[in-house]
Amino acid sequence: MNLESVKTLYRAEMARSLRTVLQSIVSPVLSTSLYFVVFGSAIGSRISEVDGISYGAFIVPGLIMLMLLTQSVSNASFGIFFPRFSGTVYEVLSAPMSYWEVVAGYVGAAASKSLILGVIVLITARLFVPYSIEHPVMMALFLVLTAATFSLLGFIIGTWADGFEKLQLVPLLVITPLTFLGGTFYSIDMLPPFWQAVTLANPVVYLISGFRWSFYGISDVSPLISLGMIVLFLAAALTVVAWIFRTGYRLKP
Repeated sequence: MNLESVKTLYRAEMARSLRTVLQSIVSPVLSTSLYFVVFGSAIGSRISEVDGISYGAFIVPGLIMLMLLTQSVSNASFGIFFPRFSGTVYEVLSAPMSYWEVVAGYVGAAASKSLILGVIVLITARLFVPYSIEHPVMMALFLVLTAATFSLLGFIIGTWADGFEKLQLVPLLVITPLTFLGGTFYSIDMLPPFWQAVTLANPVVYLISGFRWSFYGISDVSPLISLGMIVLFLAAALTVVAWIFRTGYRLKP
């Protein structure tokens, strides 16, 4: 692998974020902080504890995962869409870089931005509620795998989209609703049996449940199943990306 080429593309993408720091970093952190204030205060005043954890602390992993999923998809999709829109992607594709080096540069930068935001939100959450992290290594593993997987998904969306409307279609109509309904603000054990079964069909449940387990040792599903689901999503995303480059879908004129 040509690491110098990957680093150059990676640095270019990271520099683009620094030029729009208010939109890339400040805005997502403020939005997530508002969730802590609104949901932590409004709902937390009525629900004192969930599974023995204070409600404010209970929603911390879910809110971090909400931000991580949306930002990973957004960063990666915009990262590849704008070069396609402006035509500069052809310069990248004609450079002496393999397709996987191109993916590593774009997806690596998008995942890095999301991870930076995740750490900032994790630190910021301490200002609102006390929380513990029982399994820090697993927490880091869930963060990295989730950021990489959904950055790959964002890359796929940015390649597929042929306009700004399509670019926002999947994040707004699919990712965000699934995250809100995936146990971000509640445990699925609080639902009636029928809706528990329905909710288990939501793939985001496994991501949030596994991530919450790394904090408090509690989960709606087995953490091993959660980890297996993330690896499965990652493999599926890599397969689709490989197909895109093999066929030249939306990347070749």
